[in-house]
Amino acid sequence: MKYEAINLERKFGLFDEHWAPKVVAEMNDYQFKLVKLQGDFIWHDHEDTDETFIVVQGRLRIDFRDGAVDLCPGEMFVVPKGVEHKPCAEDEVKLLLIEPRGVLNTGHEGGERTAQNDVWI
Repeated sequence: MKYEAINLERKFGLFDEHWAPKVVAEMNDYQFKLVKLQGDFIWHDHEDTDETFIVVQGRLRIDFRDGAVDLCPGEMFVVPKGVEHKPCAEDEVKLLLIEPRGVLNTGHEGGERTAQNDVWI
């Protein structure tokens, strides 16, 4: 077996598109996904799972129907399952998401912002 660290900055350099998570690792049934964000996303929720946001670079705001949380590099937030939310990034944000395999980025909302699932880089 070959043991090799995953360099997040190098992985971020392999793609340019926004709002399209890329899998970099799996642990049991959970995936670690890198994603670049810019602008506003759509309101959505994940009925069956929490979703963890870890900011690597930039500043992220996650809006909720009753408030918001602001995240800086090195900060994280867990959105509880079933809670409607909308990520917003004024400037580009590099983010690590942790969620179970098979979770769609738009939850059950669907639409043109739904990214292809299980894309590895």
